[in-house]
Amino acid sequence: MGRTVSALVTMGEEFLGGVGPFAVSTPWWADVGPVVARLRAALGVPVLVLRLLYVEGEDARDGHVTYHVEALERPVSGLASAPRDHTVLTADEELRSPWARSDGLRELLRWASDTLAAAGRPVTGPVEQHRTWNLAGLFRLPTGRGPVWLKATPSFATDEAGAIAAFARVDPGLVPGVLAAGERRILLEHLPGEDCRDASAEAVTSVMNRLVAAQATLAARGRPPGLPDRRTPVITERVRGLLPRIDELSAAETAAAHELVELWPALDDCGLPDTAVHGDFHPGNWRADGGPPVVLDFADAHWGNPVLDGRRACEYLPEDRRPVAAQAWIDAWKTHLPGCDPARALALGEPLGHLSYAVRYQEFLDGIEPSERVYHLGDPASAVRAALRCG
Repeated sequence: MGRTVSALVTMGEEFLGGVGPFAVSTPWWADVGPVVARLRAALGVPVLVLRLLYVEGEDARDGHVTYHVEALERPVSGLASAPRDHTVLTADEELRSPWARSDGLRELLRWASDTLAAAGRPVTGPVEQHRTWNLAGLFRLPTGRGPVWLKATPSFATDEAGAIAAFARVDPGLVPGVLAAGERRILLEHLPGEDCRDASAEAVTSVMNRLVAAQATLAARGRPPGLPDRRTPVITERVRGLLPRIDELSAAETAAAHELVELWPALDDCGLPDTAVHGDFHPGNWRADGGPPVVLDFADAHWGNPVLDGRRACEYLPEDRRPVAAQAWIDAWKTHLPGCDPARALALGEPLGHLSYAVRYQEFLDGIEPSERVYHLGDPASAVRAALRCG
């Protein structure tokens, strides 16, 4: 089907007009790189996407999408009267992300530029906006010593700099290099290569072994400051509190999900330690350039049972690599913690992992402005139903 785009353009508090509709090359709503490129060509000035306003589609892809776009200079051409009511641009929203506001985005970019300049690595060209949505703003900044990535995250995200630092203390090569960090923002070294969605068996085994080795070491050191607590007493209480809130579930589904919660003590009995958990350990968050994968995106990191990472990798890899990932994870935990039962944990973790993600998806919905909830609507119910299918 593909994605088509319209833009309502402002400069500060001034509404300038509209652009579109036009087609872009990628379907994902949060992928704004091609949107920015098209608008820069049309308007003749640098622009940045602030936020999603309306969508006519589903599943965070395809359909027609209307964005609020900020022009960094006054356009000389390319604008038309907007077909929609543009008062939505001036309506304030308490939960709006800082990078989805004109002043917040400009402040974020100034901070990044000033921080890099102070470190002797000044920005040498225009910022490249790659991704923006309620979970993150991602920007590429050119410097004389290679590109730097700026990432901004919402209030409900984990402090990524702290989570990365915890893993870096035991395996620096497992995580990206952090150049600087501030409140809800981080500057990261560029990692060449590609994501590992089609990772080889060797790469899968390597990253599973290294993750488990790091987690086994971190378990013995205790929970680092700032890492959210999702151990069994916490996560089970959160799931029980969530289930009555999900209106899409039938009474029978809710009751069955409550029964699944009772499996958590059995998971604890498998002997795996509470440790630092990545929280979204799928191969799209691994990056490699011919060597061992590096793990990215620690916004969901927490302290809890590591089976969540083992399950996530197995569920997102191509089908023929899933047994490789499972066996590597099982073997690694047996090596680092003799006497534990990781195979049983992996089986029990299948439904319980889905319930954990239902809680996380509800956190997204509770923490973002209404126009962007479309990204996650229905996700908590879908996750609970996935748990019921395998429970």
